Amino acid sequence: MSVVTLQKWGNSQGFRIPKTILESLEWQENEQFSIAAKKNKIIIEPVQKRKTIQELFADYEGNCESAEIDWGEPMGNEIC
Repeated sequence: MSVVTLQKWGNSQGFRIPKTILESLEWQENEQFSIAAKKNKIIIEPVQKRKTIQELFADYEGNCESAEIDWGEPMGNEIC
């Protein structure tokens, strides 16, 4: 466990995270994180980058065939 001090940085305050902790978490400079407070604790988690359609289907080896789908008659205010 490391002890850190809350310090003023401009109009905000912050902690410096020790290098050993950053290395153990494999967090990188300029990576984005979400931060929340819950029950007197701070929760910091890396933001998961959304994959592109190419990344999602990079290993797909099947065939892709377009087909028209009949969803039935309009039931609300759909535009026809």
